[in-house]
Amino acid sequence: MSAEKSIFSPVPGVFYRTPSPDQDVYVKEGQFVKAGDTVGLIEVMKNFYEIKAEVDGVLERFVVENEDVVDAGQEIAIVKAG
Repeated sequence: MSAEKSIFSPVPGVFYRTPSPDQDVYVKEGQFVKAGDTVGLIEVMKNFYEIKAEVDGVLERFVVENEDVVDAGQEIAIVKAG
């Protein structure tokens, strides 16, 4: 049985789905991810923190948009584990 697992921001900052503006997204909605795969970045005062999947599964959807400001503990995406 599969379950949904949320990915949360560990810090407040700006969320990015790409490593840089001219590159593709780390992962697309509907794509399979493995635990430890980077799904995005949070920028805090020119420091970047990788946001990683915690489980294997399909990234169902992003809850926030690229370049949205997020709070610590805010949900970023949902992975359907299994």
